[in-house]
Amino acid sequence: MRSFTDLGDRLVGRWNTQGSHPLLPGEDITGQATFEWLDGHTFLIWRSHYDHPQIPDAISVIGSIDDQLLMHYFDHRGVHRVYEVAFDSDQWRYWRNDPGFQQSFTAEFGGAGDTMTGQGRMNRDDAGWEDDLSLIYQRRAPG
Repeated sequence: MRSFTDLGDRLVGRWNTQGSHPLLPGEDITGQATFEWLDGHTFLIWRSHYDHPQIPDAISVIGSIDDQLLMHYFDHRGVHRVYEVAFDSDQWRYWRNDPGFQQSFTAEFGGAGDTMTGQGRMNRDDAGWEDDLSLIYQRRAPG
């Protein structure tokens, strides 16, 4: 079984992002993301910035808490969410099953680890799952 350190080491670095959102048809969503270890390699810090004003910049902290891999997400709107995290050699994903607003994101690794292609999904008020933010991450520089 792969360790959380394996995932973190794979993500560490600076990435360019490009994507789309179904509520913003035809609009290109570009930005940057950075992943870096907090001293001690216990927590991974993920910062995301988007050039589109309707996609919030955010910071997330990923780590094992009480033997469960979790991600705490915060954005400039004051939103805080907690997601479960899982990964294997080909992908990493995070999700939350909160009543009234479920979310998931799955990213597959490609290009010798220099690319991630991800798709978000959401389910509001049990109305059914629908596509959310879709992103391609392209590594700019290693950690």
